[in-house]
This record gives sequence, structure tokens and C-alpha cells, in this order.
Amino acid sequence: MADDDDDVDFQGASPAYRRALGWVVALNLGYGAAEAIGGLLAGSQALKADALDFLGDGAITLLGLLAIGWPLARRARVAMLQGLFLGALGLGVLGTTAYRVLVQRVPEAEMMGLFGAAALAVNVAAALILAPHRRGAGDANARAVWLFSRNDALGNLAVLAAAGLVAWTGTAWPDLAVAAVVAGLFLHSAWEILRDARRDLRRAGAGNGRTQGT
Repeated sequence: MADDDDDVDFQGASPAYRRALGWVVALNLGYGAAEAIGGLLAGSQALKADALDFLGDGAITLLGLLAIGWPLARRARVAMLQGLFLGALGLGVLGTTAYRVLVQRVPEAEMMGLFGAAALAVNVAAALILAPHRRGAGDANARAVWLFSRNDALGNLAVLAAAGLVAWTGTAWPDLAVAAVVAGLFLHSAWEILRDARRDLRRAGAGNGRTQGT
């Protein structure tokens, strides 16, 4: 008799994939905490948004690691929680950025650049760790982890660009603009995760229907 896990090609329970996720969790949570402190010291909204991105990615990856081996429907529900959590982070970044528009403070461009370059290195390392597994683990959790690791490097490049523009213009507007872009990435990725999770839930329901009919 088939169960709901037969509806996806889920190979994410391999020891190699578990180790890869463990490394990505450590990289994201560790650097996210460091960058949050750096964002506070530099007064940079973009760095704070990127730190939340790291912490959110670490939480998402940790949930994905814990969910390995669960039935498809339960993994899909975990993915929905991940998407909702990330969406809440995106809305929070937009709110704090709007507040900073009213109370502008020019961030320290040098510290922004330093942490932005370090964040880029961390995200490239995470993406390289996950790259061999991006096709083998086919559920919404695995797609979410790969999506974030791949897209985060683009956000870090934007932070580096903002640092250069802050130094050039002497204003906070580039920093605020990048924070808004990072928040937009949060919301877009949250929508993609929720879409994939709903699709997995439909697959799980179809699989249960076939099982009950046999």
C-alpha cells in the first residue's frame, strides 16, 4: 500500500543531506547574531534586515532538518509555518524601515561594507554546501532552504552596494532602500514557500485518497 510520501521524490533523509543542513544552520544562526550586533553598532537598517534574514534562514533550515522523515503532510505544514514566519519578518523590516525614514541617521558605511562582505562569504559557503543536494530533496522544506541560500547572496551584494552609496552620498537613503528590497525578498520568498507547501498538501491528500481506495 502506498503512503503519502510516495507522491514526491524525497531523498532528503540521507546522512549527507542532514550534515549539510547542520552546517547551514550553524552558519546562518552564528553569523545572524554577529551581524545583528554589527547593525546596531553601525546604525544600519540594511544590516539589521540582513541579520534577520540570516536568523530566519537558520530557523527555516533547522525546522527542515527536524522535519526529515516526517510524512509529507506534516512537512508541508512545517513549510507553511516557515513561510508565515518569513512573511512576518518581511513586514517587520518594512515597518522599521518606514520609521527610520522619519528619523534618519546616516549609518557607518565602513562597517556596513565589512559585514556585508562577510555575509556574502557565509552565504556563498552555505549555497556551495547545499548545491549538491538541491535536486535530490524534493519537498517544500528542501526547496525553501535552497531558495534562501541562493537568493541571500544577491541581498548581500545589495548591502555592499548600499555601503558604497552611503559613503558617496553621505545620506541614509541607500541603506533604507536596500532594507526595503531585502524585505521584499522576504515577502516574495514567503509566498513561494507557501505556494509549494500548499502543493505538497494537495499531493499528500491525493496520496491518502488513493491509499484509502485500495
